[in-house]
Amino acid sequence: MSAPPARPLRATVRLQFHKGFTLAQAIPRVPYFARLGISHVYASPLLAARAGSLHGYDVVDPTRVNPQLGGEAALRQLVAALREHGMGLILDVVSNHMAVGGGDNPWWLDLLEWGRLSPYGEFFDIQWHSPDPMMEGQLLLPFLGSDYGVALQDATLPLVFDAGAGAFHVEHYEHRFPVCPSDYGELLKPDESLDEERRSRLKTLADRFEALRYQSDARALSIPLKQELLELAGDGQILAAIERNLALYDSKTEEGFARLHRLLERQSYRLASWRTAADDINWRRFFDVNELGGLRVERPAVFEATHGTVFRLITEGLVDGLRIDHIDGLADPRSYCRKLRRRLDRLTPGRRLPIYVEKILGPGETLPADWAVDGTTGYEFMNQLSLLQHDPAGEHVLGELWQRRTERPAAFAEEAQLARQQILNGSLASDCESVAQALLQVARDDLMTRDLTLGSIRRALQALIVHFPVYRTYIGPLGRSARDEVFFGHALEGARQSLGESDWPVLECLARWLGGDPWRNRPRGRSRKLLRHACVRFQQLTSPAAAKAVEDTALYRSAVLLSRNDVGYDTERFSAPVSDFHEANRQRLASFPDNLLTTATHDHKRGEDTRARLAAISERGPWYAEQVELWRALARPLRSDDRVPSSGDELILYQALVGSWPLQLDLDDHAAMAEYAGRIVQWQRKALREAKLQSSWSAPNEPYEHAARTFAEQLLLAPEGELLRTALAKSVNGIAAAGALNGLAQTLLRMTVPGVPDLYQGNEFWDFSLVDPDNRRPVDYGAREQALQGDAPVAQLLTHWRDGRLKQALIGQALQRRAEHTELFRRGAYQALEVLGSQAHNVLAFAREHEGQRAIIVVPVRCAALLENGAVPQVDAQRWGDTRVMLPFAPGETSLKGLFTSAAVTKNRELDVSAALGEIPVNLFIQHV
Repeated sequence: MSAPPARPLRATVRLQFHKGFTLAQAIPRVPYFARLGISHVYASPLLAARAGSLHGYDVVDPTRVNPQLGGEAALRQLVAALREHGMGLILDVVSNHMAVGGGDNPWWLDLLEWGRLSPYGEFFDIQWHSPDPMMEGQLLLPFLGSDYGVALQDATLPLVFDAGAGAFHVEHYEHRFPVCPSDYGELLKPDESLDEERRSRLKTLADRFEALRYQSDARALSIPLKQELLELAGDGQILAAIERNLALYDSKTEEGFARLHRLLERQSYRLASWRTAADDINWRRFFDVNELGGLRVERPAVFEATHGTVFRLITEGLVDGLRIDHIDGLADPRSYCRKLRRRLDRLTPGRRLPIYVEKILGPGETLPADWAVDGTTGYEFMNQLSLLQHDPAGEHVLGELWQRRTERPAAFAEEAQLARQQILNGSLASDCESVAQALLQVARDDLMTRDLTLGSIRRALQALIVHFPVYRTYIGPLGRSARDEVFFGHALEGARQSLGESDWPVLECLARWLGGDPWRNRPRGRSRKLLRHACVRFQQLTSPAAAKAVEDTALYRSAVLLSRNDVGYDTERFSAPVSDFHEANRQRLASFPDNLLTTATHDHKRGEDTRARLAAISERGPWYAEQVELWRALARPLRSDDRVPSSGDELILYQALVGSWPLQLDLDDHAAMAEYAGRIVQWQRKALREAKLQSSWSAPNEPYEHAARTFAEQLLLAPEGELLRTALAKSVNGIAAAGALNGLAQTLLRMTVPGVPDLYQGNEFWDFSLVDPDNRRPVDYGAREQALQGDAPVAQLLTHWRDGRLKQALIGQALQRRAEHTELFRRGAYQALEVLGSQAHNVLAFAREHEGQRAIIVVPVRCAALLENGAVPQVDAQRWGDTRVMLPFAPGETSLKGLFTSAAVTKNRELDVSAALGEIPVNLFIQHV
């Protein structure tokens, strides 16, 4: 397939592919996406992943398109359908890690079989040299469901011969641990039951396998030997003799126990309980997930091997852009991105394929301009919109309610710091120890610092990471940049406040080693290598520490208002003025005009409209506090124990219910209520375990979880919960319209501010989802296609706004304007417009202008108080009074055409908001200058 002509991105739709939604199943949906106004499908990872994967980030073979999705043939068919509609494909690429364990990753299995002799021994990020003598030269495999000795005793590590491959391995449920061929000799010893010829053939082969121990090219030599063994095993008598040998390794017997243990001790790996990973693991994982092993993509061979198929697909014109997953996990994100950019430019001369990076930007942090990428995946835009839609007046009331009822801190920073300490001493303890050991080697390399102890370095290191304000810095040969110096200084000051004065000198050493004194200033050799290694390890620790502590812990512990708890959010801020939103848009246009703009992702904690509804609570803090007290009183009959759920878990549950309550849920519809209850208890279990207060993934508190689940189910389903669920439904109805208005506003803003709007699958209808897997439920595209064809008048859409068609129609209308005026929205200047009048504080307006075209966008903000009866998500025109937008063109009467059939007349450079928003809740006007 030839490469298509360059097409600017206008709008993307994110699709999550898996066995339940394959590439072939997406093909019939392409015409619908095209009609909606989408220019590119933005696909989840498509390379071969672990069987049954629902997300694709657990790649096991990057050389193939996932056969469970239909393989490359299906991909070509999908791209052909996209091309027929003038559309493109953006592909998600997983550069940081692969799925390991199990028995399906050929690179990993080869590594286990041959250790450092494997060509993949340097693909994975392994520390082969360990201070622990038990681990020297071995790879810790924390995949056992019990302690190693217990697993042997219980015979859950059987030695197996795979006759179809001519190979031996040990099994542990789904895991496969290959035996090195140099150890096959003892497993092939012939016995007296064989005739002389068979004994001779088997002994000769056994001797040749044993000889591999002394040959440098053992791996290559083993291939024909395995083939010979495979052929020999076709003889039933020889196969029976091999099986009799295996019986000698039955660990249920005392001799078999010892014999199997000796065999395993000679392997390149050490089998261990999954619980040992936190303290002893000697290879980098994705966060703390044992089944995802970190790759050293900075090495040319790894880069080529993991990206070869993607590059071929690009060369053949099948892929139009890349999204790079977890960029901060890499040793050197800048070098990786620049290398990728150079390769893409060579592969597609005359076209610039966009590269997007999944990057969490902290407060005050911007994406480095020298990475040569086109932007992030848009988490920071979610945060900017959220800050805009939260009323600062609600922070104190809701914070006081949370603190009073839960006795937990209202300040999110306190929860995050406590969580970081827990993570660094828990699931990431081994990673933290690895960095401390690397820093100790740096200290001992200098006479002036060799007296520093491992304990003091460990304390200073942890304190530094606990106070780190961003995911990571980007230390290079020249040290820390001026930008990173600010972030590092913040962490240094926080660490100094939490440590005793005796540890301050250690902090100063860390400040020098971790980018203060560039490693390029050191002579080539061991000293420079030690320092560079410590810097890389440090930066690959701060990122997962932040993610695990904030995203996967603190976000589930603190609930002043859950709409301010999501991935990529500046969680220490509750709200921000309109001016901040305007400034963020101006900066994006100047720096990364093609940055993706998203309000929902496969990783979000709450759906975009769930957050939009909860944001309305910030405007009605006192009312909400009263509702909580009512709910708590009505919940008393549901409690068998006053301590379960805890006050914090109870308040979090109420917010989850208020945010996710379906708009058309009928309390008398038992099937619908049961389905919703199932979603809630699924979310609740994850929330409790992620919070790590009452339960956790590593140590589930089954009695507490059962009691909490019973509470939630009775609330939603049992007769004794009727009063409470009726009260909850009434409260939800009281803010539903305000939440929907927020949802419409964020939808139009995403379509019109600088950047490329990204639509998460199915979210053209209302999205009241919770965290995954709830946000990855099947999408009813049939209903969406039918609704788009309906062409209902806007008045009807408003009357029936609860069915979601209003939101879909708004998306379609806005994307139609983007298609008609592509460059206006792609590169048009951004100008904040002044709003005057009695309700000026409830309106945001701006203009986009490009080569004689101008767009005027007007949306309401924080308008819960203006929705009188809450029947529809629209402010009555009369409520706007004299509120007006000052327009950026000469005085005179001008007629502006808005969305749908709406129109407004401007006079004296003023646009009355009552006219602009008289027919629809939000509006976009196009003017030709």
